[in-house]
Amino acid sequence: MNILVCISQVPDTTSKIAFTDGNTKFDTNGVQYIVNPSDEWYALVRALELKEGGGGIVTIITVGNADVDPVIRKALAIGADDAVRINSDAKDSYYVAAQIAEYAKTKSFDLIITGNQTIDFNNAEVGGMIAELIGWDYITPCNKLEVNGNVCKIESEVAGSTRVLEAPTPLVISAAKGMAEARIPNMRGIMAARTKPITVVEPAAVSPQVKINVFELPPAKAGVKMIDPENMDELVKLLHTEAKVI
Repeated sequence: MNILVCISQVPDTTSKIAFTDGNTKFDTNGVQYIVNPSDEWYALVRALELKEGGGGIVTIITVGNADVDPVIRKALAIGADDAVRINSDAKDSYYVAAQIAEYAKTKSFDLIITGNQTIDFNNAEVGGMIAELIGWDYITPCNKLEVNGNVCKIESEVAGSTRVLEAPTPLVISAAKGMAEARIPNMRGIMAARTKPITVVEPAAVSPQVKINVFELPPAKAGVKMIDPENMDELVKLLHTEAKVI
């Protein structure tokens, strides 16, 4: 089975977030980048497990400039066979999905797996857009995946219950918690990643659909008032006069 795994470069959650150019651009100075966790922990690792169990090739793909290569190498070190980088900024969800779809149309992939969402924008849009643009079925969220021949059996946790679906390949799915366990690259994988190919593809003529007018940080957290546990009257008073329902 030939599997295409979509990965995204995202800021580490410990990074300090700031903006430049009148709050219209993300300030990348001093930011540490990582592979988006659900792309790495769930989508990529499950793809590798499927390859190990039944053969095939796992290719990773991302949209980004040369500065995303270290993140690509991390994914290769985990075990992906090769990588594709669409040589362009990731302008918005549609732009990213369209670039990946255009590439996928030229190849013979059986399965495309994305993480369920990125930790920077949390849009959960790219997988569904890829499926629509290619004309494949799409299932999300996917917490478990088994493949028998060309049939995928998928379990999804939905509204407190478990939904079990079967669908033939080719198929696009988004991977969520439960799909696989995170892997740590070993030294052999790290060394092998240095020589694995990264194919750089120039972007297709696609227009982004979103324009960023301004970014705004959430309000700074206010100070915390400590109330003596014996002073319940004061607590009740503050709940009536100062507490806000969010």
